Amino acid sequence: MKVIGIIGAGHIGKAAATQFLANGYRVLISNSKGPETLDGVVSQLGIEAKAVTAAEAAAADIVLIAVPWSNIKDLTKLTDWDGKIVIDASNRFEQGAGIEDGGLTSSEVVQNCLPGAKIVKAFNTLAARVLAENPSVGNGKRVLFISGDDKDAKTIVTEIVSKVGFAPIDLGTLAAGGKLQQFNWPLNNQNFIKL
Repeated sequence: MKVIGIIGAGHIGKAAATQFLANGYRVLISNSKGPETLDGVVSQLGIEAKAVTAAEAAAADIVLIAVPWSNIKDLTKLTDWDGKIVIDASNRFEQGAGIEDGGLTSSEVVQNCLPGAKIVKAFNTLAARVLAENPSVGNGKRVLFISGDDKDAKTIVTEIVSKVGFAPIDLGTLAAGGKLQQFNWPLNNQNFIKL
């Protein structure tokens, strides 16, 4: 059983955890306040969810980050990110928001903050309530967009997205596809169904 670490126990983190847990994954979920504050979240998610510190969640082979944009820099020293697959579900609601971006997409900024990590942008374009719903809709599946620069990491995240029941659509690199997925860009908050 694969383990996915989740850093961020807000609406998106909990919605993603719900989908992972319903499809055979174990989840290590964390927040900035400590695992003792997550008893209610873990009891709601179920037996395969465990509340941990952010550093413990970051130690998983696959990590989903769903933290406020202003907290992205805080993740830098949690672990050795080199070679780790990181699913970036964060959204930059404010341009820059305290992080110098130099015109980069939000996921390229995340890549710079987590040196050596294999960043795949996903789980960020749907509202949390929609993300938590059954991804099967009628005769189709709800679409989740992904983008990234590492082919192997994208393959693994594509498999996860498919296993939890969504229809993955690869948009290409973090620079090209990541831009389309950003907040206030064309694909953000679009609930597409693939038939």
